[in-house]
Amino acid sequence: METLVRAAALTNFFEVAADLGLNPQPLLRAARLSRALLADPDQRIPANACAALLEAAAQASGRPSFGLRMAESRQLSDFGAMSLLISQQPTLRDALATTIAYRHLVNESVAMLLESAGEAVIIRQEVVLDTPSRQATELAIGVLFRLCRALLGPSWRPLSVNFTHAAPADLGVHRRIFGCPLEFGSEFNGIVCRAADLDAPNPTGDPAMARYAQRFVDALPRANAPSIGRDVRQAVYLMLPVGRATCEAVAQGLGLSQRTMQRQLDEAGETFTGILNEVRRELARRYVENPKYSLLRVSGLLGYGSASTFTRWFCAQFGEPPIVWRRKHARPGP
Repeated sequence: METLVRAAALTNFFEVAADLGLNPQPLLRAARLSRALLADPDQRIPANACAALLEAAAQASGRPSFGLRMAESRQLSDFGAMSLLISQQPTLRDALATTIAYRHLVNESVAMLLESAGEAVIIRQEVVLDTPSRQATELAIGVLFRLCRALLGPSWRPLSVNFTHAAPADLGVHRRIFGCPLEFGSEFNGIVCRAADLDAPNPTGDPAMARYAQRFVDALPRANAPSIGRDVRQAVYLMLPVGRATCEAVAQGLGLSQRTMQRQLDEAGETFTGILNEVRRELARRYVENPKYSLLRVSGLLGYGSASTFTRWFCAQFGEPPIVWRRKHARPGP
């Protein structure tokens, strides 16, 4: 099933393209999109087409920060009907939980997970597409950052912003937007902040208005039918690197019993084991090509207790040992 996003995901695409002297029309045609299609922010468009357009624009303009530039001016209102519900939540933690619960109304390709780390919280966020997209990832994290700042105030700074891809040659845009330590070649995409930030009261939160917004949002139709396979895949994508991608834990994270999740997967012609292996393959490529991580560390991130077990699995999947694959595909460091 094709994953859809609101056309609002490309809000200000034309403005950024114009600022960089870019003609967007050939790029739109190549992505099978049009200016008219993007005119309605609530119009649903394929997530993969959206990512392809961003990647093409970054390449054509010679600006690796194209997607992040689009995030710079984003406002809560760009979340459409969700903006009122998000803005009225009592804390940022509640606002993020609401965003996760109603992601089908905003962007079905984005998966998010909150992970406690002592006095800090890691907000893991992944854009799960057929082909990984640097531009879509930076746009999504930039929008997440803007959401947090809208609720916590302009002086808020996270402990770090993390990207799995390598750093660009010029970090000017990243430093201007985030104003905090940046981690490239990281194990995850997301934001690390203080736990106290997530639980600080939202001074604009109004419980009565939140209840009204909740009723309104609950009455909105889904633009796409629910997909248990997509939901499980996104959950595994986030939970595997933190050692929590068991069938039981994923079902619990989706608010289902293990039996119900397995029954729904059977009805959809999918299996938990098959999805787990698919995600493991995708993450294996990401981690093995990054020379920052030892293969022992990679084996742990992929849920294997020993490097030898991981090596046997990798050979079966890719036809050669991970150390050989790394020599051929390792990307340069930041």
